[in-house]
Amino acid sequence: MKKIIVTTTINAPTKAILKFDALEDWEMIVIGDKKTPADYKLKRGRYVGPEEQEAYDKPLSDAIGWNKMQRRNFGFLLAHEASADIVATIDDDNIPFEGWGPNLLLEEKPPVRLYKCGLPVFDPIGATEYKHLWHRGYPIQHLHKRTYDSYEENVALDDIDVQADFWNGDPDIDAFCRMEHRPECTFKDDIFPLASDKWSPFDSQNTFLKADTLKNYFMFPFIGRMDDIWGSYFFQAMGGRVAFNKASVYQDRNVHDFTKDMVDEFLGYQHNLKLVEALLKDPENIYDFLPKEAAASFDLYRKHF
Repeated sequence: MKKIIVTTTINAPTKAILKFDALEDWEMIVIGDKKTPADYKLKRGRYVGPEEQEAYDKPLSDAIGWNKMQRRNFGFLLAHEASADIVATIDDDNIPFEGWGPNLLLEEKPPVRLYKCGLPVFDPIGATEYKHLWHRGYPIQHLHKRTYDSYEENVALDDIDVQADFWNGDPDIDAFCRMEHRPECTFKDDIFPLASDKWSPFDSQNTFLKADTLKNYFMFPFIGRMDDIWGSYFFQAMGGRVAFNKASVYQDRNVHDFTKDMVDEFLGYQHNLKLVEALLKDPENIYDFLPKEAAASFDLYRKHF
């Protein structure tokens, strides 16, 4: 089975990247940007610089633009072209724990705790001991309605397409939540793996996808910090199923301006719930929410499949 790790960075190889690059059962693709050091090198993995990306697909490169995390979409396309079976998407500040990567839910399909959700969207973080927190991209209009009393233990799921692992340290919550709580988390393992009968937001860090589903997964440019979140909702609208697993990295979060993050997330605060409701009717309704530049880049990406 061929497994490929995909990321993008503007930094020199970080502690996290060096650890991922050393994993013998995985290959690695790092997508560079204009700000990435020109002498960027990996011991085992493949670095793909700006010139190589433009040679691969200039129209897509132009459509996405530079100095953007969404350049990572080139990594997904290259992993698909390399006949990957599983693709892991990570950030360069996700430091993997010992034992990261084997025994994936996508391969072994162990029984999960399945939550019955009475709302359109399930928040996986609220199911943990940190009930005051919520996942980035969860519709804030439903925060006060979340409940976690109804679930079944040891449910067998045969159709897991995405395994979203958690992150100790600074978790993936939205800026509004982070400014209030400034959490440092160590998630207990005992409720994992877990899933829901409704959609959940999942992110592009520490997440494993079946490679044959990549045609339905895209990090949208021009929508701020909803890039991977709206990609996750579209993915599920196309039939993909996500399950969440215990923390397998420490999130040593890069420096962020929380106020800027909040501004970049405001589109989601406004539209996440409306987007989910529209996608439940028809996945192609995603285009009603995208700026024309984002829609154009998505169309160019989909032509590769």
